[in-house]
Amino acid sequence: MLNADFEAYRLSDEHEALREAVRALAEKEIAPYAAEVDEQARFPVEAKDALTKAGFHAVHIPEEYGGEGADELAACIVIEEVARVCASSSLIPAVNGLGSVPILLSASEELKKQVLPTLASGEAMISYALSEREAGSDAAAMKTRARRDGDDWVLNGTKCWITNAGVSTWYTVMAVTDPEKKANGISAFVVHKDDPGFEVGPKERKLGIAGSPTREIYFQDCRIPGDRIIGAEGTGFKTALATLDHTRPTIGAQAVGIAQGALDQAIAYVKERRQFGKAIADFQGIQFMLADMAMKVEASRQLVYVATSRAERGEKNLGFISSAAKCLASDTAMQVTTDAVQLFGGAGFTKDFPVERMMRDAKITQIYEGTNQVQRMVMARSLLR
Repeated sequence: MLNADFEAYRLSDEHEALREAVRALAEKEIAPYAAEVDEQARFPVEAKDALTKAGFHAVHIPEEYGGEGADELAACIVIEEVARVCASSSLIPAVNGLGSVPILLSASEELKKQVLPTLASGEAMISYALSEREAGSDAAAMKTRARRDGDDWVLNGTKCWITNAGVSTWYTVMAVTDPEKKANGISAFVVHKDDPGFEVGPKERKLGIAGSPTREIYFQDCRIPGDRIIGAEGTGFKTALATLDHTRPTIGAQAVGIAQGALDQAIAYVKERRQFGKAIADFQGIQFMLADMAMKVEASRQLVYVATSRAERGEKNLGFISSAAKCLASDTAMQVTTDAVQLFGGAGFTKDFPVERMMRDAKITQIYEGTNQVQRMVMARSLLR
């Protein structure tokens, strides 16, 4: 009945060792700059350098392209542990994943060899460009166009909410190639920052994740080589949806990390803070809050790990589990960080402690890669199919 070697439902020793390594690096190399990165709304170069040096910036790139060849669960653990100290920095591995998954899923071997080794080495980062001002949740309503011109493609249009725009070298871009076919007339492309006709807009001024630049990107007769299309013409939207099945759990992992960071801060604080002659941790009302926070974080973590493990195995019908993981974890992050601020009292409302930053950072996890309202639509559709 008791079997210490029972392997059915535990992380491997390699995954646990990875967590320890990333946590140690994050505490030492990333956490000391997190407040300054947020305050100055500057890109976390220290985190990028530390993650790249350790090989944690894009662990999912396969070995044949110079990468670490880690599985999707490992990639989630990296994002979670970085987000525990700095959500802005966690978007380095997260968005390198988001931008490159369409290439891994659908690109030609030649295009993979052109892009993926530059990500693996850390010489380049990649962003993902799907949304437009009038095509957010309704992504298929996009207006950006791509047309053939000889051997090349020429892109025109504007994409918005592009995470890490301006620091990325590559951009995975969805554009309409045949307007008559609606969603089946959308294709995916890889654009390089030096391609003629490509420009980056000013930084958005945001509530949270201030260290990760979010910008519009512009295509004005932007000319790219013909071989930079991802997969066949007209398959871009299918690739975009398949990508989100793999990457939504990574947003869940980011949310779990933010929530865990806030919980850790709250536990340490309530042990030290004294009122009515004793530590506030001794009050049952405080204990119940902590218990609820920890329970929800752990439930979210397990759902994220299940979702990402199923994605790694290549299971079909990932829609429900991927959306559920992202949705539960991000709702949990918002609730837990809000409760953490409450436990700090007036101190939690100041920038002297990291919980107010974590609360602001948590909000975006309920919005990007599909709002939680859209996640619930995806889940319901899956249930009723």
